[in-house]
Amino acid sequence: MTSILAQPSVVASSGIQVSRLNVLTLNVHKGFTALNRRFILPELRDAVRATGADLVFLQEVHGSHREHAERHPLWPETPQYEFLADSMWPQFAYGRNAVYPHGDHGNALLSKFAIAEHNNLDVSVEGNEQRGLLHCRLEVPGHDEVHAICVHLGLREAHRQSQVRLLLDLLERLPARAPVIIAGDFNDWRLKADAVLSQHLVEAFGERFGTPARSFPARLPLLRLDRIYLRNAMPSGAQVLSKYPWSHLSDHAPLVAQVSL
Repeated sequence: MTSILAQPSVVASSGIQVSRLNVLTLNVHKGFTALNRRFILPELRDAVRATGADLVFLQEVHGSHREHAERHPLWPETPQYEFLADSMWPQFAYGRNAVYPHGDHGNALLSKFAIAEHNNLDVSVEGNEQRGLLHCRLEVPGHDEVHAICVHLGLREAHRQSQVRLLLDLLERLPARAPVIIAGDFNDWRLKADAVLSQHLVEAFGERFGTPARSFPARLPLLRLDRIYLRNAMPSGAQVLSKYPWSHLSDHAPLVAQVSL
């Protein structure tokens, strides 16, 4: 499998200043293929590991699910995000958004760098769409702090507009000069959220190719749902992973980017 993330960058323990991060974002669809036909989390872990990404932003990842665990022999004993992290990403954080009688799911960040602190901001508006912004402060060699925000916005336009305002409020509270990476599933097929966010941030694919990437559905990407936004950083490369095996591992195609700090 060829991608721009074939060579992992320097890990935190090296003590060398890090000037580039390899970033991947993926809606994992709770470890199932499109239409929930097959449980493929072990295959997904192999594919994610092969990218060598420094930071992995995950949406729709299970913390637990009792019924699935009983039904699927390959269901991991650990939370899905911990199973995906394995030994490749020693640091991980989870933001639980949706809770139900048999389990929960939310956003997660896997990191090769120390996560100094993390907080899950509830941006649910009303009804049963539970959404959050998982904010992590990272310790990256050569930088006072780097911030990573994993995003999954709502399906309704009015909800997304409100959630974008909350995201911008969060950004205003962060140090003005600190690098910030915001990635995830924005559900913004009309590009209205992008019109607002691009006034404050650089979108990796927009900067490289003039428009956000097509990422959904994975087998024939048409809609521009997933994004990688940057502040105090720039993309030096960006790519949609839409070919096999990725086309069969989720209903979203992953986005990857090389981010220069």
